[in-house]
Amino acid sequence: MKLKGKRIAIFVEKLYNEFEFWYPYYRFKEEGAEVKVVAPNIEVYYGKNGGLPVKPDLTSKEIDTKDFDAVFIPGGYCPDHLRTHKSVTDFVRKMYEEGKVVASICHGAWVLVSAKITKGKKITSTISIKDDVINSGAEFIDKEVVIDGNIITSRTPDDLPFMLPEIIKKLSS
Repeated sequence: MKLKGKRIAIFVEKLYNEFEFWYPYYRFKEEGAEVKVVAPNIEVYYGKNGGLPVKPDLTSKEIDTKDFDAVFIPGGYCPDHLRTHKSVTDFVRKMYEEGKVVASICHGAWVLVSAKITKGKKITSTISIKDDVINSGAEFIDKEVVIDGNIITSRTPDDLPFMLPEIIKKLSS
């Protein structure tokens, strides 16, 4: 129960990666964190493989950084939708500026790019958005997990066993 008393926002949008959402969702809960699912709207969202519906607890317009210790952005195609919502990118930017944990995996780095928090940072993501990460001013590192200050990033679902312990360690220190 290393995360007892910690609150984590995990974003979702249509076509999210099921592994990159559900594995962290339950792993954080297992460690005692209160996990809130956040999306631009209250509706049912489906993963990119067509299954596993999820309905958010809150919208990105009604959340406040003072209520959270971390934000987690899964991949799939949901980050491409999330990044178009100012309420999402503003929340992520404020979390970063307040020194709170900002974590993304796979295409999730697109949200970090749109939140304008990647310049001068070491970031990883899925290789298909490597150019976007570099063009945002970040240094792309092709590694299971990359930590730069309060930003923690990973590449694919296979990296979750490396990423999640780092997030848990950062939040419990």
